[in-house]
Amino acid sequence: MMKPFTIDVPQADLDDLRERLARTRWPARLPGAEWNRGVPVAHLRELADYWADGYDWRAWEAKMNTFPQFTTEIDGQRIHFFHVRSANPDALPLIITHSWPNSVSEFTELLGPLSEHFHVVAPSLPGFGFSPFPEPADERPWSVERVARTWAELMSRLGYERYGAHGNDAGALVSPQLAALFPEHVVGVHITGGLGMPTEPEDQEGMDTWVLDMLSGAGGSGYAPYLAARPQTLSYGFSDSPVAQLAYLVERFKEFDGWHQAGSTDPIERDLVLTNASLYWLTGTGGSSSWTYYEGAAGMPIDQDAVPTGVSHGGPDTFRRIAERKNTIVHWSNLEGTSHMLAMAAPGPLAADIRDFFGGLTRR
Repeated sequence: MMKPFTIDVPQADLDDLRERLARTRWPARLPGAEWNRGVPVAHLRELADYWADGYDWRAWEAKMNTFPQFTTEIDGQRIHFFHVRSANPDALPLIITHSWPNSVSEFTELLGPLSEHFHVVAPSLPGFGFSPFPEPADERPWSVERVARTWAELMSRLGYERYGAHGNDAGALVSPQLAALFPEHVVGVHITGGLGMPTEPEDQEGMDTWVLDMLSGAGGSGYAPYLAARPQTLSYGFSDSPVAQLAYLVERFKEFDGWHQAGSTDPIERDLVLTNASLYWLTGTGGSSSWTYYEGAAGMPIDQDAVPTGVSHGGPDTFRRIAERKNTIVHWSNLEGTSHMLAMAAPGPLAADIRDFFGGLTRR
């Protein structure tokens, strides 16, 4: 039921990527301040040139292949996952779920530090990377609940009856759902953020403008409504042009972290950004990865008090007070100066925060 897996992209696919990058038809720069109209041409062109002539996919492929990988089929869907066992046979199993618009490559720098303390299972979400949707696609929606049930089955097949769960962004939706459905198996949930958002009017008094804008959907590029309505249309560009795929991913990373603000710097090295973009391109999953939006699964993590919760990027104390109404919060951190993509920008501090949370549970 478990097949060993090694990443081994055909050289012809890498040659095709470079040829397509070389043949890119570059648009003229639109008037207006940089980033206000989208990704600046000069910025993307420099990154695409490096992707073609400086970035080394084979080096990152080899790096990911240092960790044991497998595939299995669950509910008609192939699931790819890393399974990195700790040297300590009594270590706590931990299933970690990546974000959107990211991939399991998000955890390249996190798997090693985590495996010092946990038996780590890191699956690729259905429709992402090496877990592509079958052809023809399954007509049943891939809801967050369906993913959570798939993760529970995966952990059962691996022989893990009690385990922790961690998630970022999309993974922060899956992990609490897993706990709510299977509290007899999940010892605790650690997420990067999203709990305690002030959705009620009485909780919004005195809130910063950026919080209110996020809740109302004001500002930003408006990508979410389009993904929810017409993801197939975008998928043609993602599948035919690596630069179109790269531009979309770069804009999401920039927008989520506010890197385009004056004086800000990129917290994630470009090789990590390009590894993620390469994985999307080489597996053709740019369109299918959008299912969290068109299935209505995007949003904030659910509240659950079945198991303890820890948060590494929680935000203001007001958020914690709101979150504590419907969650058993036992750990709340604010990792300053990092990123929405914490596993890529700050793997060491994130690993330490996860270890502190689950270590606290075992000492209780």
